[in-house]
Amino acid sequence: METLKAIETRRSIRSFKPDPISRDVMNKILQAVSTSPSYTNTQPWEVMVVSGKKRNELAEKLLNLARAKAPTSPDLPIPKGWPAAMDERSREHGARRLSTLGLARDDAEGREKLRLMNFEFYGAPCAVFLFTDGSLGEWSIYDMGLFTQNLILAAHSIGVESCLQASVTNYAPEIKKFLGLAESKKLVICISLGYPDENAVLNTYRSIKQKPDEFTRWYE
Repeated sequence: METLKAIETRRSIRSFKPDPISRDVMNKILQAVSTSPSYTNTQPWEVMVVSGKKRNELAEKLLNLARAKAPTSPDLPIPKGWPAAMDERSREHGARRLSTLGLARDDAEGREKLRLMNFEFYGAPCAVFLFTDGSLGEWSIYDMGLFTQNLILAAHSIGVESCLQASVTNYAPEIKKFLGLAESKKLVICISLGYPDENAVLNTYRSIKQKPDEFTRWYE
């Protein structure tokens, strides 16, 4: 797939087919993303690919935690608020997504069901967890963002779709324990990967993006 087309057509998928992603396909994605840039070539990323039986076990564990509303402890703090314009975009995004599913804001049961789907990876057969060393700061997190974008674009280019899931990182300590990782590791993001269910209503939603003139200033 041509690069500009991949960037323009990538979208978040929230309903997946159960078909597994082969090891060969995952290796192809990881080989591509291994070329990602990083500050002084530090390459701070650590990738954990969870599928099959382990994926199911972890999904069950996370779902139980979420149902119980267990205390959360993300390694990257969830934003507590946004500047006015960003807050408006965020609220509009949430309202439009609920509307696509036919859910009202006061439909507590429907919204809870939607929330819990996060912790089953939206049915995706594979969950990728990106970690870095806990001692690293903002520049390494920036590098992790570059790596993340390259990963989801590489996947999209060969028909594997994704959903970035910050909500899953709320249970970072439990995930690290499940994966046998040191507590000092920093969980940056969870990425659900799989083949999209194109007939799912969840996948008909499209977020509204700003036009270039809205976020660009020219100096000539």
